[in-house]
Amino acid sequence: MKIAVAGAGKLGIKITEMLLSGDHSVTVIDKDQDILQKLSASLDIMTVKGNAKQISLLRGLDIGAFDFLIATTDRDEKNIVIASFAKKLGCARVIARIRDPEHSGQQDFIKETMDIDFLVNPEFAVTQEIYKYLVEKYSINNGIISTGGAAMIEFMSDRLPDLIGKTIREVPAMLGRVIVVAISRNGKVIIPHGDVVVLAEDVLYVVGIKDMVRALNKKVHEKGKYTDIRKVMIAGGGKVGLYLARLLSEFGIAVKIIEIDKQRCQYLSSNLENALVLHGDATDIALLEEEGFAETDAFVSATGYDEENLLLALMAKQRGIEDVIAKISRESYYGLIESMGIDMVMNPVDISAGYMLRIIQGSELIVLSKLIQGQAELIEFIADENMMLADKPISELGLPSGVIVASIHRGGKVIIPTGDTEIEEGDRVLIFCLLSEVSDLEKLLRFRRGLFR
Repeated sequence: MKIAVAGAGKLGIKITEMLLSGDHSVTVIDKDQDILQKLSASLDIMTVKGNAKQISLLRGLDIGAFDFLIATTDRDEKNIVIASFAKKLGCARVIARIRDPEHSGQQDFIKETMDIDFLVNPEFAVTQEIYKYLVEKYSINNGIISTGGAAMIEFMSDRLPDLIGKTIREVPAMLGRVIVVAISRNGKVIIPHGDVVVLAEDVLYVVGIKDMVRALNKKVHEKGKYTDIRKVMIAGGGKVGLYLARLLSEFGIAVKIIEIDKQRCQYLSSNLENALVLHGDATDIALLEEEGFAETDAFVSATGYDEENLLLALMAKQRGIEDVIAKISRESYYGLIESMGIDMVMNPVDISAGYMLRIIQGSELIVLSKLIQGQAELIEFIADENMMLADKPISELGLPSGVIVASIHRGGKVIIPTGDTEIEEGDRVLIFCLLSEVSDLEKLLRFRRGLFR
């Protein structure tokens, strides 16, 4: 497909890298020549220097011949205008990144009026994942995702104490025809190999035959079990802080937001009815202690600085707060997270780029796409004989360490695969993939003659 990306910021670069893995033709538009030169040196793309709002630039690109335009500049209004202009000039489909909370309640009107196909809000996407985690621990449809004859369940290892101390290789003998596709340990989602030992407080993600998983669900879940969360403290009153405080307070949870900018505090106070907004520095230990830091049920660090969010999250864990969540944008910091014991880490760029990629792939390839804890994705697709991963044993596919084939639905039969299993045309294949590995996965999903037929 021919795809234009307007804006070479973090999100624009991330989605470009993902698209190239899928063998698309990508054109990046930006006003910064230095950034474009760096991209050209490292990626096989066409670059155009200029303002994508200029109709002459879009016409010069022959934007009407493009399958998609994605607007990811640093301003909502600019993205909306770029996407709208491209659509009017004949681009098949357009996506605009928006971030302003004032746009969240009028997205349908914006899409209809400006003729935009999709709007993506990174901060709200992150907020929804945090909200689901805090409000209902067992957030995957009461513990189960079902697709075809297979299903996935999420549960804490403590619910089945006999599993603790056992290796992943030993689990199927104890639970039946299932496969442990992932473990969430200290806030980090990993794809475990056979020798990994199940620890107390691990969250296991298990795929198996639907009837078997349903039976397992009765043992490990209490239907509709909610947390007893009552008090949440949020460091940072930016977009995530605002969205989250609004959702949590509507649920009946007592919310405190600490924000260092006085003007922003005034804005938050006027836009939040049932949350307490405090003007102060969230890294001030005395302030945190005075406001009952250690007595809160959950702490969310969502300031604009990764380093500050990591520091605050570590402080919260040291004081025994049960649920600690950090918003982190730099992947280079992910290695620190497991040792720090943070319960959940969210990256707005990864989440948004993955969502945009699924939009672009559409129904031609993907049957199911489900985000898991903001760090991984459950993907189901229909296999084609021309795909790169078809007609080879799984052990010979060279799957990245963060990708695992969970199940194959062939005819009326569900197969829990081994290394010798081959994917055939027409199979419904369920894959669990870390967001950090999505680019590599795209190479295997594409067709030998290109991604789409």
